[in-house]
Amino acid sequence: MSITGRIRADELTPLHWLGVTMAVVSAVVHLVLAVTIPGVLGLSFAGATAGFAVGIVAVLMDIRRRLTYLLGIPFTAGQIVLWYQLNGQPGLADLGAIDVVDKVAQTVLVVVLIALYARET
Repeated sequence: MSITGRIRADELTPLHWLGVTMAVVSAVVHLVLAVTIPGVLGLSFAGATAGFAVGIVAVLMDIRRRLTYLLGIPFTAGQIVLWYQLNGQPGLADLGAIDVVDKVAQTVLVVVLIALYARET
């Protein structure tokens, strides 16, 4: 059976789809960074891409969704904190378009994950 045959779309709310969309945005940003930045840093971006991909599949296929929400919160929030620290605590004037897109997507994703987790507890 293909992955599309196992997606439980009938159980997904607009909030789920917003979270999936934000995770896809961040995964794509990290994938682009992974293929353009050499070395260990590029590999770390590849790892982040994989983490988002696993979370997306878990939510879509209803594989331990509640745990996925719970793990996704520190995974995503941690990336925001790491980005801030590794980039020398940038101000708004220092942000590029890709930074803004990714950090907005990640911030929205954290809020969505908290809401989804709270709704299921």
